[in-house]
Amino acid sequence: MFKSLRDRLSSFKDKLSRKVEEEMEAAPEGAPAKETGPEQQSPVAAAPAGPAPPPVRPGGRAARRASRRATRGGEVRAAAPAAEGEVAFTDSIMGKMLRENKLDDLLQDLETILLESDVALPVADEIKEELKRELVGRRIRRDVDLEDFVEEALREAIRKVLAVEPVDLDAYVESHPKPVVLMFVGVNGTGKTTTIARIAHRLKKRGLSVVLAAGDTFRAGAIEQVEVHGERLGLKVIKHQAGADPAAVAYDAVEHARARSKDVVLIDTAGRMQTNINLMDEMKKIKRIARPDLVIFVGDALAGNDAVEQARAFEAAVGIDMAILTKIDADAKGGAALSIAHAVGRPIAFVGVGQGYDDLQTFDPDWMVDRLFAG
Repeated sequence: MFKSLRDRLSSFKDKLSRKVEEEMEAAPEGAPAKETGPEQQSPVAAAPAGPAPPPVRPGGRAARRASRRATRGGEVRAAAPAAEGEVAFTDSIMGKMLRENKLDDLLQDLETILLESDVALPVADEIKEELKRELVGRRIRRDVDLEDFVEEALREAIRKVLAVEPVDLDAYVESHPKPVVLMFVGVNGTGKTTTIARIAHRLKKRGLSVVLAAGDTFRAGAIEQVEVHGERLGLKVIKHQAGADPAAVAYDAVEHARARSKDVVLIDTAGRMQTNINLMDEMKKIKRIARPDLVIFVGDALAGNDAVEQARAFEAAVGIDMAILTKIDADAKGGAALSIAHAVGRPIAFVGVGQGYDDLQTFDPDWMVDRLFAG
């Protein structure tokens, strides 16, 4: 999962850490520390002499670091380790600082990595700017591990582009007046109908009664596919003949749920291409007739930037409340997962991670960030 992007981010992190180390080694030596108040302690503190340090290569970076810890005023001065929870930054002139012009080339490399991983351009730019804000012009304590610091800066930059107000579909359904009507949109081939079945299975396990509406009356076999899922899950399927008005199917499903006191209606819809005007007009009509409580976009993670464009098209036509990404377990790049929430301002609620009905996982930004930086 995300292997290609993970490997390239790891390589970039190592390169950036080396660059930061090289540039920060050029900081002035022997400069006096700024006076600090009681709440601003200098990162350089007196310490008793300890065991002799390991040999260092003359002229190397380790040697230069050792020279800065040389005896001053008869006392050996050493960097004090950061206390747990203490920030990595300092006001001391002895702190390491990176200037923007030293980072520009590497930030361009990061943009290339992201774009080649199908991350949308505005999202790639936002990640670059967030990383720049984290690193440039701020003095970093000399006892901070730069590789860890750079990784955390990258993590935070990516976490921020994923930071859209989350939604708890389970809680929404359980607390909302019944029946709750959910309309699913997306192009063909994304796994929309299978995703609807997974949501139905999830809700049924929570003790809710579910009705399926076979609203894709255009695609050959679409109605039969919903029927198969309905039989397997023991759910009522509302259907009309092929070519019928899908809005009428949705209306009948909602009326059936009201008459039979059902909890949830899940409406399948046709999927052609997002550029098809007739498709979007059909989606608008279904929404106007069925009046869904939520419109859920289903996208294929493997589609990359095209999934982002699809989400934008459906958002513009009918408005979407959340997204579900399928096939994320086979996604080596991760571009769609990084881009969709930022592009349309709507959260990713679930991701598909397998083939079974239970292979639907709640999406959490930290979960994705951890996988992008897994060892």
